[in-house]
Amino acid sequence: MKVGIVGMPNAGKSSLFNALTKAGAEAANYPFTTIEPNVAIVPVRDERMGKLSQLLSSSEVVWDTIAFHDIAGLVRGASEGEGLGNKFLANIRETDAIVHVVRAHHDDGILHSEGSVDPARDVETIETELIYADLEQAERRVDRVAKQAKSGDKEAQAEERWLRDVVAALQAGEAVRTVPVPDAAPDALRNLAPLTSKPVLFVANVDEGTDEVPPEIQAHADAIGAGAVAVSSRLEAELSELDDEDAAAMRADLGVSESGLDRVSQGAFALLNLNSFFTAGDGTIAQTWHLRDGLTAWHAAGAIHTDIQKGFVRAEVIGWDALLEAGGFAGARDRGTLRLEGRDYVMRDGDVINVKFTP
Repeated sequence: MKVGIVGMPNAGKSSLFNALTKAGAEAANYPFTTIEPNVAIVPVRDERMGKLSQLLSSSEVVWDTIAFHDIAGLVRGASEGEGLGNKFLANIRETDAIVHVVRAHHDDGILHSEGSVDPARDVETIETELIYADLEQAERRVDRVAKQAKSGDKEAQAEERWLRDVVAALQAGEAVRTVPVPDAAPDALRNLAPLTSKPVLFVANVDEGTDEVPPEIQAHADAIGAGAVAVSSRLEAELSELDDEDAAAMRADLGVSESGLDRVSQGAFALLNLNSFFTAGDGTIAQTWHLRDGLTAWHAAGAIHTDIQKGFVRAEVIGWDALLEAGGFAGARDRGTLRLEGRDYVMRDGDVINVKFTP
């Protein structure tokens, strides 16, 4: 999954990126420090697997990953080429979800491109630029599709109607996600690739010692169905320089419950309705995986390996907590809680699966 980190210049995007990835992306007190998107692949840790791996004496734990793309700051007028303009709108278009960093801290030593700290205004600025960019794209697309629709192509006709509704919504300041995609044109959204259809996680970059999302950001996130978390980029950058034990102790002293990586990665996964599942065995490699909500054991097998999916016979499945409670696979078999499931079994968050297949 590719997640783009966006926001106004000096909102704390690159500082957050550094804290999340320890990749050392340049962070400086002037706009447009980031010229090319920095990309880092980050493990997404899951405490449930941590407990299971200890129980099963796993030889190794392999975590699923998330790709964070640090994208340069957008400014008012970006859709018309201001700042670094459409180049970075294109970078956002290539991501699966957006982490929108909003400055909510008050450090007079860090400049603000608008001259003052106003989270609600900054959110509106970014969203307006994304809407303008989508409007331009949709108007171009509807002209092309209209020509196909005249030939009698039913799918093109349905897509044209949807696009005209999209244009009307964007002109009214509404996101593309508010316009349902018609069943008769299932590829319409993919063809347009709009920015404002992407799921959004607002990350309020708050003052150190603050652990709450500002109410105006939370209210806006709730109104549009987005997620919201609070992170102090500066604090997380400092913590990223410490080992895990010292960082945990410092968080405890400050009353910060979990790391910025945990908040952001879990929030990003929640946006896409991803469920976690695990593969593990006694003394073997344990691994975390993710599937979209509603997919089956057959899809889980495919996530592990296409050959396993092709030769799928059945799957042993148990919830992670039931496995933990049973004390391992032997205890689960004795209790009868280790189930045999077919390919159509719908995976649940936290399932541990062992797929039986023919090579």
